[in-house]
Amino acid sequence: MITRGTRVCIYPKDVQCIMGKEYPQARLYLLKIKKHLNKESHQLISIEEFCEYTGLKIEHVVRCIIG
Repeated sequence: MITRGTRVCIYPKDVQCIMGKEYPQARLYLLKIKKHLNKESHQLISIEEFCEYTGLKIEHVVRCIIG
C-alpha cells in the first residue's frame, strides 16, 4: 500500500526506471494506459492504475520509484 508522503502519480521518468525504456517510449506507454483508462489529456495516472495495467506489484513499483 502507498504510505504517507509517497507520490500518487507516475511519470515517464518513473516508467524509464521501472521498464528500462527511453523517455519518449515511456511517455507513449503512459499515453497508451491513459487511452485504455479513457482519461483526458490533463488527467494523471496513479501508481495503482499503472500497476493494474502492467500487472506489477505496487510494492515493487514504489520501491523502484523511491529507491
